Amino acid sequence: MAVNAKKIAVYVLVVFALYVIITDPAKAADYVQIAFEGISDAAKAIGDFMTWLADGAKN
Repeated sequence: MAVNAKKIAVYVLVVFALYVIITDPAKAADYVQIAFEGISDAAKAIGDFMTWLADGAKN
């Protein structure tokens, strides 16, 4: 049952993404940029945390 729900959710997300890309490519590009900025910020935060740990978790 959970697998079917997951497949349906993925299908809905793909259809929505295609709809946005087809109807408004500029807005779709903005969404992609926002997503990559979020991923980049998260990776930087993880890197900063790991550096903090490697330095002995000092303030």
